Amino acid sequence: MLRIIDARTGEPVPAAPARRGFTRVEAHAPGRDTTGLRVLLVADVLVRTLELGGTPVWPLLTGEGEEARKELRADAAALGIRPFEESPGGPGRGQAIRVVRGDASASGGRVPGEGGAVRGDAAGSGGAGHGDASGVGDAGAAGDTAAGGGGPAGAASGREPLPDAATAPTLTVAPVDPAARDAVAGAGADVLRLALLERHRSTPVRLDTAALDEARATLTRLRRAVAVWARQPSRPVPGEVRDRLRAAWENDLDTPGLLRELRRVETDPDLADGARFETFAYADRLLGLDLTRDLGSLV
Repeated sequence: MLRIIDARTGEPVPAAPARRGFTRVEAHAPGRDTTGLRVLLVADVLVRTLELGGTPVWPLLTGEGEEARKELRADAAALGIRPFEESPGGPGRGQAIRVVRGDASASGGRVPGEGGAVRGDAAGSGGAGHGDASGVGDAGAAGDTAAGGGGPAGAASGREPLPDAATAPTLTVAPVDPAARDAVAGAGADVLRLALLERHRSTPVRLDTAALDEARATLTRLRRAVAVWARQPSRPVPGEVRDRLRAAWENDLDTPGLLRELRRVETDPDLADGARFETFAYADRLLGLDLTRDLGSLV
Protein backbone atom coordinates (compact mmCIF):
# COMPACT_ATOMS: atom_id res chain seq x y z
CA MET A 1 0.00 0.00 0.00
CA LEU A 2 1.24 3.48 -0.88
CA ARG A 3 2.07 5.50 2.23
CA ILE A 4 2.88 9.21 2.16
CA ILE A 5 4.15 11.78 4.63
CA ASP A 6 1.13 13.96 5.37
CA ALA A 7 2.43 17.53 5.53
CA ARG A 8 -0.27 18.49 8.03
CA THR A 9 1.25 16.27 10.71
CA GLY A 10 4.63 15.07 9.39
CA GLU A 11 3.42 11.51 9.94
CA PRO A 12 3.04 8.63 7.45
CA VAL A 13 -0.51 7.77 6.37
CA PRO A 14 -2.05 5.53 3.70
CA ALA A 15 -2.54 7.63 0.57
CA ALA A 16 -5.86 5.93 -0.19
CA PRO A 17 -7.20 4.03 2.85
CA ALA A 18 -9.90 2.37 0.71
CA ARG A 19 -7.48 0.77 -1.73
CA ARG A 20 -9.87 0.54 -4.67
CA GLY A 21 -12.06 3.44 -3.60
CA PHE A 22 -12.52 6.37 -5.96
CA THR A 23 -9.82 8.98 -5.23
CA ARG A 24 -9.37 12.58 -6.33
CA VAL A 25 -5.82 13.88 -6.69
CA GLU A 26 -6.02 17.66 -6.39
CA ALA A 27 -2.96 19.57 -7.65
CA HIS A 28 -2.67 23.18 -6.47
CA ALA A 29 -0.22 24.74 -8.96
CA PRO A 30 1.41 27.96 -7.68
CA GLY A 31 1.69 29.43 -11.19
CA ARG A 32 3.16 28.83 -14.62
CA ASP A 33 6.77 28.22 -13.64
CA THR A 34 9.03 25.24 -13.02
CA THR A 35 7.75 24.86 -9.47
CA GLY A 36 4.16 24.70 -10.70
CA LEU A 37 5.26 22.14 -13.26
CA ARG A 38 6.93 20.09 -10.53
CA VAL A 39 3.72 20.12 -8.48
CA LEU A 40 1.89 18.66 -11.48
CA LEU A 41 4.67 16.12 -12.06
CA VAL A 42 4.44 14.84 -8.49
CA ALA A 43 0.66 14.66 -8.81
CA ASP A 44 1.10 12.73 -12.08
CA VAL A 45 3.41 10.20 -10.38
CA LEU A 46 0.89 9.89 -7.55
CA VAL A 47 -1.92 9.20 -10.04
CA ARG A 48 0.19 6.57 -11.83
CA THR A 49 1.08 4.87 -8.54
CA LEU A 50 -2.52 4.68 -7.37
CA GLU A 51 -3.67 3.34 -10.74
CA LEU A 52 -0.96 0.66 -10.72
CA GLY A 53 -2.44 -0.47 -7.40
CA GLY A 54 -5.95 -0.65 -8.88
CA THR A 55 -7.30 2.60 -7.41
CA PRO A 56 -9.52 4.68 -9.77
CA VAL A 57 -8.36 8.31 -9.84
CA TRP A 58 -9.79 11.66 -10.90
CA PRO A 59 -6.94 14.23 -11.34
CA LEU A 60 -7.96 17.83 -10.67
CA LEU A 61 -6.00 21.08 -11.25
CA THR A 62 -6.62 24.28 -9.29
CA GLY A 63 -4.52 27.39 -8.75
CA GLU A 64 -3.91 30.69 -10.56
CA GLY A 65 -6.32 32.01 -13.21
CA GLU A 66 -7.87 30.01 -16.02
CA GLU A 67 -5.38 31.25 -18.65
CA ALA A 68 -2.39 30.38 -16.45
CA ARG A 69 -3.81 26.89 -15.89
CA LYS A 70 -4.31 26.48 -19.64
CA GLU A 71 -0.67 27.40 -20.32
CA LEU A 72 0.53 25.16 -17.50
CA ARG A 73 -1.45 22.27 -18.99
CA ALA A 74 0.35 22.75 -22.30
CA ASP A 75 3.74 22.70 -20.55
CA ALA A 76 2.67 19.63 -18.58
CA ALA A 77 1.56 17.76 -21.70
CA ALA A 78 5.02 18.22 -23.20
CA LEU A 79 6.46 16.73 -20.01
CA GLY A 80 4.38 13.57 -20.38
CA ILE A 81 1.97 14.60 -17.61
CA ARG A 82 -1.52 13.29 -18.13
CA PRO A 83 -4.40 15.79 -18.46
CA PHE A 84 -5.88 17.18 -15.23
CA GLU A 85 -9.54 18.09 -15.03
CA GLU A 86 -10.99 21.54 -14.26
CA SER A 87 -13.85 20.38 -12.06
CA PRO A 88 -14.58 17.62 -9.52
CA GLY A 89 -16.02 14.44 -10.97
CA GLY A 90 -16.72 10.82 -10.22
CA PRO A 91 -19.15 9.08 -7.89
CA GLY A 92 -19.88 11.04 -4.74
CA ARG A 93 -17.34 12.44 -2.32
CA GLY A 94 -14.75 9.66 -2.34
CA GLN A 95 -11.21 10.11 -1.06
CA ALA A 96 -8.95 13.05 -1.81
CA ILE A 97 -5.23 13.85 -1.70
CA ARG A 98 -3.86 17.36 -2.11
CA VAL A 99 -0.51 18.17 -3.79
CA VAL A 100 0.76 21.67 -3.02
CA ARG A 101 3.92 23.74 -3.05
CA GLY A 102 5.88 23.10 0.14
CA ASP A 103 6.04 26.14 2.40
CA ALA A 104 5.15 26.99 5.99
CA SER A 105 1.54 27.83 5.13
CA ALA A 106 0.96 24.46 3.47
CA SER A 107 2.82 22.23 5.89
CA GLY A 108 2.75 23.97 9.23
CA GLY A 109 6.47 24.68 8.86
CA ARG A 110 7.36 20.98 8.64
CA VAL A 111 8.63 19.77 5.30
CA PRO A 112 9.96 16.20 5.34
CA GLY A 113 13.60 15.78 4.34
CA GLU A 114 14.89 13.71 1.47
CA GLY A 115 15.07 9.97 1.95
CA GLY A 116 12.98 9.88 5.14
CA ALA A 117 11.56 6.37 5.11
CA VAL A 118 7.89 5.94 5.82
CA ARG A 119 7.28 3.88 8.91
CA GLY A 120 4.83 1.02 8.66
CA ASP A 121 4.36 -1.88 6.26
CA ALA A 122 5.18 -0.20 2.94
CA ALA A 123 8.31 -2.27 2.41
CA GLY A 124 6.38 -5.48 2.69
CA SER A 125 3.80 -4.60 0.07
CA GLY A 126 4.24 -6.65 -2.56
CA GLY A 127 4.27 6.96 -21.98
CA ALA A 128 5.69 10.42 -22.13
CA GLY A 129 5.86 13.24 -24.63
CA HIS A 130 9.04 14.90 -25.92
CA GLY A 131 8.06 18.47 -26.64
CA ASP A 132 10.12 21.61 -26.10
CA ALA A 133 10.13 22.85 -22.51
CA SER A 134 10.61 26.45 -23.63
CA GLY A 135 7.19 27.45 -22.28
CA VAL A 136 8.34 26.84 -18.71
CA GLY A 137 8.95 30.10 -16.87
CA ASP A 138 11.14 30.96 -13.89
CA ALA A 139 10.64 29.41 -10.48
CA GLY A 140 9.55 31.22 -7.39
CA ALA A 141 7.14 33.61 -9.06
CA ALA A 142 3.95 33.03 -7.10
CA GLY A 143 3.18 31.12 -3.92
CA ASP A 144 0.55 28.47 -3.60
CA THR A 145 -2.59 30.54 -3.41
CA ALA A 146 -4.66 27.47 -2.68
CA ALA A 147 -2.49 26.09 0.12
CA GLY A 148 -4.91 27.08 2.80
CA GLY A 149 -8.10 25.82 1.19
CA GLY A 150 -9.69 22.83 -0.43
CA GLY A 151 -10.68 22.25 -4.02
CA PRO A 152 -13.53 23.84 -5.91
CA ALA A 153 -16.94 23.21 -4.47
CA GLY A 154 -19.04 20.75 -6.38
CA ALA A 155 -22.39 22.29 -5.62
CA ALA A 156 -22.80 23.78 -9.09
CA SER A 157 -22.41 20.37 -10.68
CA GLY A 158 -24.65 18.66 -8.14
CA ARG A 159 -21.75 16.77 -6.60
CA GLU A 160 -20.54 16.83 -3.04
CA PRO A 161 -17.62 19.24 -2.43
CA LEU A 162 -14.10 17.90 -2.15
CA PRO A 163 -12.64 17.37 1.33
CA ASP A 164 -10.90 20.55 2.46
CA ALA A 165 -7.33 21.08 3.67
CA ALA A 166 -8.26 20.06 7.21
CA THR A 167 -9.34 16.56 6.20
CA ALA A 168 -7.41 15.62 3.03
CA PRO A 169 -3.86 14.21 3.29
CA THR A 170 -1.42 16.70 1.78
CA LEU A 171 1.78 16.19 -0.18
CA THR A 172 4.19 19.13 -0.30
CA VAL A 173 6.54 19.78 -3.23
CA ALA A 174 9.75 21.77 -2.76
CA PRO A 175 10.52 24.63 -5.17
CA VAL A 176 12.67 24.51 -8.29
CA ASP A 177 15.53 26.92 -8.98
CA PRO A 178 16.09 27.15 -12.76
CA ALA A 179 19.69 28.31 -12.27
CA ALA A 180 20.48 27.98 -15.99
CA ARG A 181 17.34 29.49 -17.46
CA ASP A 182 18.42 29.21 -21.09
CA ALA A 183 19.42 25.58 -20.58
CA VAL A 184 16.08 24.79 -18.94
CA ALA A 185 14.19 26.48 -21.78
CA GLY A 186 16.16 24.50 -24.37
CA ALA A 187 16.12 21.15 -22.62
CA GLY A 188 13.94 18.41 -23.97
CA ALA A 189 10.87 17.85 -21.85
CA ASP A 190 11.88 14.25 -21.13
CA VAL A 191 15.27 15.47 -19.89
CA LEU A 192 13.56 17.97 -17.59
CA ARG A 193 11.23 15.26 -16.31
CA LEU A 194 14.14 12.97 -15.37
CA ALA A 195 16.09 15.81 -13.74
CA LEU A 196 13.08 16.51 -11.50
CA LEU A 197 12.45 12.84 -10.71
CA GLU A 198 16.09 12.41 -9.57
CA ARG A 199 15.29 14.35 -6.38
CA HIS A 200 12.71 13.52 -3.72
CA ARG A 201 9.68 15.80 -3.94
CA SER A 202 10.52 17.34 -0.53
CA THR A 203 14.00 18.43 -1.66
CA PRO A 204 14.52 21.70 -3.56
CA VAL A 205 15.89 21.18 -7.07
CA ARG A 206 18.54 23.33 -8.74
CA LEU A 207 18.35 22.95 -12.50
CA ASP A 208 21.78 24.03 -13.68
CA THR A 209 23.60 22.99 -16.84
CA ALA A 210 25.37 20.10 -15.10
CA ALA A 211 22.11 18.59 -13.78
CA LEU A 212 20.44 18.81 -17.19
CA ASP A 213 23.47 17.39 -19.02
CA GLU A 214 23.60 14.47 -16.57
CA ALA A 215 19.88 13.76 -17.07
CA ARG A 216 20.28 13.91 -20.86
CA ALA A 217 23.23 11.49 -20.80
CA THR A 218 21.41 9.11 -18.44
CA LEU A 219 18.28 9.07 -20.58
CA THR A 220 20.28 8.40 -23.75
CA ARG A 221 22.20 5.55 -22.09
CA LEU A 222 19.12 3.88 -20.65
CA ARG A 223 17.13 4.07 -23.89
CA ARG A 224 19.98 2.54 -25.84
CA ALA A 225 20.37 -0.22 -23.27
CA VAL A 226 16.63 -0.99 -23.31
CA ALA A 227 16.70 -1.19 -27.13
CA VAL A 228 19.56 -3.71 -26.96
CA TRP A 229 17.92 -5.81 -24.22
CA ALA A 230 14.71 -5.96 -26.25
CA ARG A 231 16.48 -8.11 -28.85
CA GLN A 232 16.86 -10.94 -26.36
CA PRO A 233 14.18 -13.45 -25.33
CA SER A 234 11.76 -11.95 -22.85
CA ARG A 235 12.00 -12.96 -19.20
CA PRO A 236 9.64 -12.06 -16.35
CA VAL A 237 10.55 -9.39 -13.82
CA PRO A 238 12.14 -11.30 -10.90
CA GLY A 239 9.88 -11.28 -7.86
CA GLU A 240 12.49 -9.77 -5.56
CA VAL A 241 13.18 -6.98 -8.07
CA ARG A 242 9.47 -6.22 -8.43
CA ASP A 243 9.17 -6.05 -4.63
CA ARG A 244 12.06 -3.57 -4.38
CA LEU A 245 10.59 -1.37 -7.09
CA ARG A 246 7.20 -1.30 -5.39
CA ALA A 247 8.81 -0.72 -1.98
CA ALA A 248 10.45 2.42 -3.41
CA TRP A 249 7.43 4.00 -5.05
CA GLU A 250 5.08 3.02 -2.21
CA ASN A 251 7.43 4.69 0.28
CA ASP A 252 6.31 8.32 -0.07
CA LEU A 253 6.77 8.28 -3.88
CA ASP A 254 10.52 7.68 -3.59
CA THR A 255 11.44 8.17 -7.26
CA PRO A 256 15.19 8.59 -6.48
CA GLY A 257 15.07 5.18 -4.78
CA LEU A 258 13.28 3.71 -7.78
CA LEU A 259 15.92 5.08 -10.14
CA ARG A 260 18.70 3.68 -7.91
CA GLU A 261 17.09 0.26 -8.11
CA LEU A 262 16.97 0.50 -11.91
CA ARG A 263 20.67 1.32 -11.98
CA ARG A 264 21.32 -1.78 -9.90
CA VAL A 265 19.27 -3.87 -12.35
CA GLU A 266 21.19 -2.32 -15.25
CA THR A 267 24.51 -3.70 -13.98
CA ASP A 268 23.46 -6.90 -12.16
CA PRO A 269 25.45 -9.72 -13.83
CA ASP A 270 22.96 -12.35 -12.65
CA LEU A 271 20.00 -10.91 -14.57
CA ALA A 272 19.15 -11.91 -18.12
CA ASP A 273 18.80 -9.06 -20.61
CA GLY A 274 15.19 -10.05 -21.25
CA ALA A 275 14.45 -9.57 -17.54
CA ARG A 276 16.20 -6.19 -17.56
CA PHE A 277 14.00 -5.08 -20.45
CA GLU A 278 10.78 -6.15 -18.75
CA THR A 279 11.90 -4.50 -15.48
CA PHE A 280 12.57 -1.15 -17.13
CA ALA A 281 9.32 -1.30 -19.12
CA TYR A 282 7.42 -2.07 -15.90
CA ALA A 283 9.02 0.79 -13.91
CA ASP A 284 8.46 3.21 -16.78
CA ARG A 285 4.70 2.89 -16.30
CA LEU A 286 5.30 5.08 -13.25
CA LEU A 287 8.32 7.14 -14.36
CA GLY A 288 6.83 8.10 -17.73
CA LEU A 289 10.25 8.52 -19.40
CA ASP A 290 9.43 6.57 -22.57
CA LEU A 291 12.42 4.30 -22.01
CA THR A 292 11.30 1.98 -24.83
CA ARG A 293 11.30 4.80 -27.42
CA ASP A 294 14.35 3.52 -29.31
CA LEU A 295 13.11 -0.04 -29.83
CA GLY A 296 13.90 -1.16 -33.38
CA SER A 297 16.48 1.57 -33.96
CA LEU A 298 20.15 1.02 -34.73
CA VAL A 299 22.15 1.60 -31.56
